[in-house]
Order: sequence, then structure tokens, then C-alpha cells
Amino acid sequence: MPAIIAAAGDKASEHFLEFFAATIRNKNTRAAYVTAVAQFCSWCDEHGLQLATIRPLHVSAYIESKPLTAPSIKQHLAALRGLFNWLVIKQVVPDNPAMFVKGPKFSRTVGITPIMEAEQVRVLLDSIAVTRNIKVAKKHGGGVKEVADIKGLRDRAVIAIMAYTFARVSAVVGLKRGAYRLEGKRARLRLLEKGNKEKLVWLHREAEEFLDAYIAAAGIEGAEAPLFQTLDKAHRLTGVAITRRDMLRVVKERCGAAGLAEEFCNHTFRGTGITVFLHNGGALEAAQDMANHSDPRTTKLYDRRKDLATLSEIERRIAF
Repeated sequence: MPAIIAAAGDKASEHFLEFFAATIRNKNTRAAYVTAVAQFCSWCDEHGLQLATIRPLHVSAYIESKPLTAPSIKQHLAALRGLFNWLVIKQVVPDNPAMFVKGPKFSRTVGITPIMEAEQVRVLLDSIAVTRNIKVAKKHGGGVKEVADIKGLRDRAVIAIMAYTFARVSAVVGLKRGAYRLEGKRARLRLLEKGNKEKLVWLHREAEEFLDAYIAAAGIEGAEAPLFQTLDKAHRLTGVAITRRDMLRVVKERCGAAGLAEEFCNHTFRGTGITVFLHNGGALEAAQDMANHSDPRTTKLYDRRKDLATLSEIERRIAF
């Protein structure tokens, strides 16, 4: 509990916690808002402010003092406006000091997430080893034996799913075994996307093949078992789902091993999948539906065909 909130009394503390627990359902948004509010409260403590004495001038000074990008400033202001609005409703403070504080003007017409070319995705998937050698005890004949590498099979499958379905990483790492099912001769995944929106997606044949190979080697059973799990030192599944941070480490590790840039991240595969889909003649409406976007303008932010075309032109036409 921030000191400035605790000092305002039990009522303020209760409704402060209520704001995050009762009004924000998305875990990622909640975490971002908690961080933003915590930083603001620390700033207020440093400047000797009390909850009841915070005014728009203080919020404005805080925003001016933060070395943040325009989107981050907007997020901080959204968190503070939401919190103080809740505290006003609950009669903890008389008014909302963040309500009329203006943030910077900002609009984005193209995404900034680094994307791969189709050939790079192919290199990455092909570079992931799915077998490993283990030593055989002398009493069993000695030597080495080739066995399935669960980690490699898992990493290849999860990366392929992100690339082929355009799914957010949070939806993929949250998959349960029961979310994967056959319908006729083809496979579908039931993804729980942003805003708790359930989305059924058909799997590309290669993604289906990779996922089947992983499940067969891992022996995952039970509809509620996490589909993608962490491993212990003996390469055994732990029953605990991997996290977004785990997945980021996987992507960085696999890209490094494949000789690809370290800047690639989890979100790379969403932008890459959409760009390659549109480049190969896919419809924007289909990409929007697959990406679970409510507005086609959001999908267009992920369309980086112009970037790739411009780079190609520069490489071809500029020479010294």
C-alpha cells in the first residue's frame, strides 16, 4: 500500500484496492496501472503531498518530470484518471485532479514492433532441434541414445502457433490441453484473447503437425492441464504453464541460435504473420478476424508490407 494512501485512512486504502481488483479485469492492464500509480504515489511522497491536497498542477508537474514516451504518458494519465474518478465516486477525495490534465498529442499510422521476413521465420523454425543425445549407462550398453527433445518440440510448436494464428502471446501461453481439438480432419484451437474474448482458430497444417509432435512426446493429458509447460533440469514437464517472460526468453534464445537479430520479441510473430498473410493475397477483413481486432485500422498497424518494399527498393537502387 503506498504511504500516501495509507496515511489517508482505512476508507481510502479499501477503495484504492477496490479500484484495481473490481474495475480492471485484464491482468496486463491492471499490472500496468499498478506500476503507473505506484510511481505517482512515490513522487507525491517525495514532494510531501497528501492525497487530499493533490491538484491538477501536481499531476501536470509529475507528467512533465517523467522521461516517458507519449504512449506511456497517456497510459499513466489514464491510470490516474481512473483511480481518482473511483475515489471521487467513493467520496474519498472531492474531485479528480487528473481529469483535465492534457497529455501529448500522438498518433501512430504504422507499428513499431520488429517483424521478420517469411524466410527468417522458416530459418528459425528449421533451426530448432527436436532431438537430443543422452548418455546410456554402461550396464545398458553405454554410448549415447537419441531421444525427443521436449523443450525443442515445445518451442517450435509455440512459435509456429503464434506465427500462423496471429495470436497474442498471453492467449497462447494460457492454452489448456482441452483447447486443442480435432473437427473432422482438421484441428482447431480455442484461444482466450484480450478482453476474455473466446476465439476458435483453424491451425495451419504445419502448426498442427508441430503441436501433435510435441503433445505425443510430452504425453500431456487432462483437459485442464497447461498445454505449454515449463521443464525441470531433467527435461520433464512441471505441470506449470510458461509465462510471457518465459516465452520472451525462448524467442531470444532461439533467434540468437539461428543467427537472427536479438530485437525480435513475442509480438514479432503477430506482426510477421499478418504482413506475410496480406503480402500473399490474404484479405484485410480475414486478417482482422484472425487477429481478433475490432477495428481494421488496428490490423493495418501490423501491415508492414510498405516497410519491406521500401527496404527492397533502397537495396536495389542505391549503390555507391
